Amino acid sequence: MKKTESNRYEYLKAEAKAPYKGLRKFLYASFGASGFIGAFIFLMQFLAGKPEVLPNLALQMGLIALMVLFWKLEKK
Repeated sequence: MKKTESNRYEYLKAEAKAPYKGLRKFLYASFGASGFIGAFIFLMQFLAGKPEVLPNLALQMGLIALMVLFWKLEKK
């Protein structure tokens, strides 16, 4: 086997072991960024004196924590 064929074979083995790993990491990063933007907006509204946005802020913080957890589990 040539070196490039060997590398391709290793890549295909890794992809078969964990399919769509790159896509999942992209989605985790995208959803985490969305949660961060939402949390920032709701935090600013909360600081401006709107306490009714607190549940939405908590939801966004939970989303960020979940995406960080998924990202770390993906690395294992």
